[in-house]
Amino acid sequence: MTGGDQYKLFGVYVSGPVADALADTLYDEAGVVDPETYFDDSMDSVPAGDPGGEVTAALVADIRASFTDLYDRADFESAAAVAPDAFTLVHLAATPQTVTEVRERFRAAATIQETDLRTVQTAILAAALDVETTA
Repeated sequence: MTGGDQYKLFGVYVSGPVADALADTLYDEAGVVDPETYFDDSMDSVPAGDPGGEVTAALVADIRASFTDLYDRADFESAAAVAPDAFTLVHLAATPQTVTEVRERFRAAATIQETDLRTVQTAILAAALDVETTA
């Protein structure tokens, strides 16, 4: 369990261009050179104050706060066209409450769109990062 001084890690599946945009954001804002290995897969939390954790926590908090607008802007059709084996698992950090709320929103969106979580996660993060879902 994470305390008030830690962020919870959680994974999302995104298309290559979305993963690249996230990597660029992490590099630009936190100096993270290799986001694929930055958050160790065996960890379930990172300390507050961790540069990559701070950047992703802010991104996830923004996604939670503006989910309705992002949903309206999301290109679900383009995200659905991504080949199933072309998604990349990326790890994000956020407060435990934010993780729970964003996961619930992703699930609800998947139900409404009648699609899988990878499609929803890609479309919403693409809208949040203002990037195309596919190259």
